[in-house]
Amino acid sequence: MKRYTNAKTYDNKMPSVVTIGTFDGVHIGHKKIIERLVESAENSNIESVILTFFPHPRMVLQQDSEIKLINTIDERMQILKKTGLSSVVVHPFTKEFSRLTAGEYVQEMLVNCLNVRHVIIGYDHRFGRNRNSNITDLASYGIENNFTVEEISKQDIDDVAVSSTKIREALSKGDITKANTYLGYEFMLTGIVVKGKKLGRKLGYPTANLYIKEAYKLIPKNGVYIVKSSIDGQIYYGMMNIGVNPTVNGTQQTIETHFFDTSFNLYDKKIQIEMLKRIRDEKKFDSIEELQEAMQQDEDYSRDYINSLL
Repeated sequence: MKRYTNAKTYDNKMPSVVTIGTFDGVHIGHKKIIERLVESAENSNIESVILTFFPHPRMVLQQDSEIKLINTIDERMQILKKTGLSSVVVHPFTKEFSRLTAGEYVQEMLVNCLNVRHVIIGYDHRFGRNRNSNITDLASYGIENNFTVEEISKQDIDDVAVSSTKIREALSKGDITKANTYLGYEFMLTGIVVKGKKLGRKLGYPTANLYIKEAYKLIPKNGVYIVKSSIDGQIYYGMMNIGVNPTVNGTQQTIETHFFDTSFNLYDKKIQIEMLKRIRDEKKFDSIEELQEAMQQDEDYSRDYINSLL
């Protein structure tokens, strides 16, 4: 799969079949659309292309928007790479771009840049300045510009009953099981391991403290989770605490993971951690001893759960 950071740099020698959207989460509903896209491209012997945008339009057009995204842009590309797509075009979304009329958008992006022959799009897709054009308008532009439009029906979308919004809501409530079911894979956090206060080491549970540079990345509800990570080709399981460490009067949110049965130096290493199951809320204990006892119980529960998977 080729990745382009601007539609103008796309190699358009081959005609393409295109779908358009944010694709945050690349969930099971998205994958249904992508499968149709890839199949259509293969049947016509042309390129399969996703046109997506970054930053998220709401980040640009609604300055007070606090939208958090399920994936960082790199995580999104990582998942899309496994779908069989020919190319993903991540076009910069700017205020200037948002002012293109529907006709300008179709001509510049779809026709001139992507050499489109077929568009697969949801029944409720809106585009152009102020999002004032719909799929009927797109079909009319298609007649003028020699491309066809295929509608993903409301029934097809409703049959999946999944949306990025529902997944964000599940993660915000800490319902990692529901989120993973909708995603079709384990929700992930990707970041750099940085030095913390080394409190976990004093408690007998040394942790990797994860720093995520992308401020727009959605972090699930504070609490304790069972996790796994592939580090240098080896799978490690552990438990993660997201929270402020209230027992020791912490105030700043941290993401700390204790990996079982191993000890290694991960400082400055980029790792990706997949979240499997939520154990409990973060809690303020009356003493360090009570906290240690709770952590032991968390470990016992985590090990039993992990053994059930293996």
